[in-house]
Amino acid sequence: MRPTDLSDPTYFHKVVDCQWACPAHTPVPEYIRLIAQGRYDEAYMVNWVSNVFPGVLGRTCDRPCEPACRRGRVEEKNAAKPEPVAICRLKRVAADNKGDAVRAMIPRPLPRNGKKVACVGAGPASLTVARDLASQGYAVTVYDGEKKAGGFIRTQIPRFRLPESVIDEETGYILGLGVDFRAGERIDSMKALLGQGYDAVFVGCGAPRGRDLQVPGRAEAAADIHIGIDWLASVSFGHVTSVKKRVIVLGGGNTAMDCCRSARRLGAADVKVVVRSGFEEMKASPWEKEDALHEGIPILNFHVPKAFLHEGGKLTGMRFEIVRAEYDARGRRSLVPSGQADAVIECDEVLVAVGQENAFPWIERDCGLEFDEWGLPKLNATTFQSTLPQVYFGGDAAFGPKNIITAVAHGHEAAVSIDRWLNGEDIARRPPPHVSQVSQKMGIHEWSYDNAPSNDLRYKVPWAAAEKALASIKVEVELGFDVATAVKEAERCLNCDVQTVFADKACIECDACVDICPMDCITFTAPAEDEAAQRLQLKAPATNATQALYVSGPLKTTRVMVKDEDVCLHCGLCAERCPTGAWDMQKFLLLTTKAGPACRDRDPRSKLVGAPA
Repeated sequence: MRPTDLSDPTYFHKVVDCQWACPAHTPVPEYIRLIAQGRYDEAYMVNWVSNVFPGVLGRTCDRPCEPACRRGRVEEKNAAKPEPVAICRLKRVAADNKGDAVRAMIPRPLPRNGKKVACVGAGPASLTVARDLASQGYAVTVYDGEKKAGGFIRTQIPRFRLPESVIDEETGYILGLGVDFRAGERIDSMKALLGQGYDAVFVGCGAPRGRDLQVPGRAEAAADIHIGIDWLASVSFGHVTSVKKRVIVLGGGNTAMDCCRSARRLGAADVKVVVRSGFEEMKASPWEKEDALHEGIPILNFHVPKAFLHEGGKLTGMRFEIVRAEYDARGRRSLVPSGQADAVIECDEVLVAVGQENAFPWIERDCGLEFDEWGLPKLNATTFQSTLPQVYFGGDAAFGPKNIITAVAHGHEAAVSIDRWLNGEDIARRPPPHVSQVSQKMGIHEWSYDNAPSNDLRYKVPWAAAEKALASIKVEVELGFDVATAVKEAERCLNCDVQTVFADKACIECDACVDICPMDCITFTAPAEDEAAQRLQLKAPATNATQALYVSGPLKTTRVMVKDEDVCLHCGLCAERCPTGAWDMQKFLLLTTKAGPACRDRDPRSKLVGAPA
C-alpha cells in the first residue's frame, strides 16, 4: 500500500468530517473554537464567508454535518445515546451574540467592473450569487415577485422556527453591497430578460409548485384541501390566521412538519400527520419529527390515501389503505396491502405536503435552453451552466428540491462559473481551495488549542413554555444556548481540523505513541499490498472504510505506521509522548475559492477564444 499523499488537501479535508459533509464546506471546528473563546463576531464571519446565512441556518439547517461528526462515533459505548456536537445550534450562538463590529467586518465591494448580472428569485441561491459577485464589482440585479428578499426562507419556514428579523438582517447584509433588488417584479419571459443587456443570468427561483393528490373526492372537497407550500406562504403573509378543528397533514417531509406545527398554533385541536412510508423512511429531518411528536402531534405511517370523504361539499374525513413494506433481494422496497381494513380518519381540513416540483412557464422553449424529461434544465452538474452559455441555475431550480445549505453551495459554484466565464476562462477548470497547515506546538506539553476532550453528553437547547409557544405562530420555540452552555457544548468538539502529522524520518519506532493512544488507532506493522489487507493488520479493527488510513513511508525496520483516522480524538497525546518530535499537531484550514481574482487563472494564455470580452 502506498504512503498517504499529504500534499493532496482532500485527504485532511475528509478527516474534518463535518466540513467534508457540509455542502458549502464551512470550517466548523474553526468557528466552534472561536465561540468557546467568546469571539462571536469572528465566529459569525467564518460562517458568513462560507454559508452566507449563519442566523438563518443556525435555526433551520438540515445539518448534514452532524451525522458525520466524529463525536457520535467515539463517545463511550455505555452512553445512553452517543450524539454529535450541536453544530447547528452553536452556529446560532455566534449569530445571536455577535456585536455591531460585524457590519464593519463585511468587506466593501470593489469598484464596478462594467459587467451586469441578473438573478431571478431572491432565495438563498440567488442571494449567494449576488453576494459573491456584487462584492467583486459586478452590477447585480435581483428580481423577485415578493416585497422582501429571502424566497422560500421567508415564505415557507414558519416564524416560530425563524423570526422575520433574522431574515431581514441577513438579506440586508447582501443587499447592502449595492445589489439592485427589484421587489415585486416577477420575471415572465426569459427572452425579454436576455434582451435587457445582462452579461449573465442566474436562475434561482426554487421549486415553487407543490404536488397535488388526485384521489376520489378531491374536486368535491376542494375548499377544505390546500397545497402545503401555498398554505404556509398564506400563513406567512397573514392571509390565513386560523384553521378548522380537525386537520390531517399528508406527507413525511420537513414541509409537512411545518404544516402540522403551524396548524396546531392556528387553533386546530386535533392534528395528525399521515405518511405512506414507515416512520424511519420519512424524509423529514429526525429533529423535525421529534419536535412534532414533542408537541403532541401523532404520525401515522404506512397509510396510503384512497379517497377524500365529503358531504354536501364539505370535507368530513379521509380513507386510507393500510400497507406494509416488503424488500426484494436487492433491498428495493415496495408497499403491499397488509390485508387490514381501510382506516377512516375524520377531519375538517387537509394540508397536502407530498412534494414539490419545478415550474418554468416563463422560460420560452425556443430561447436556447434545453430541458430534460422531468422538466428540469439540462445543466453541467459542476459548473451549473445551462445549454445557453450565459444562463446558470442553482438551488431547487437546478436539480429539484433540496435545502438551504445546498442552495448556498450551488450559488458559490455558479458565481465562480459566471466570474470565470465573464473573464474569458474555462469554467470547467475549477480553482483549488486555499489551504494552510500550521503547527500548534507551544512547548513540550503545551498546545495552542484545548486538546483535552470533554466527556460531557450533548446539551439540550431550552424551549419556550408550551402554553406560550403553542398560543402564537410567531413565538420562537427554541430559545438557543445561553453563553455558559454554549461554551460547554463547544468543548465537546474534538478539533478534527488539528491534524496528527507524522514524520517517518524522525521516528525511532519506540512505540510510545501506540502505548499512550486512548483509541488504539496507531499501529506499526508490515506494509500490505492493499488497503483491505492493511486494515486486517491493525491493533484495533478499522471497520469504517469511508474514512482513510494514514500510512507512512517505510521506517528503518521496513515497517510502516498506520493510523485509523476514523476514531482518532485529535487529543495530541501521541505528539506529547513522542521523544523525537515525529508526531506534530497541525491546524488544517481549507477555504473553498469564491468568485473574484483568486478563482481565475494567472496565466493569460488560458483565455478562451470566443469567450465574452
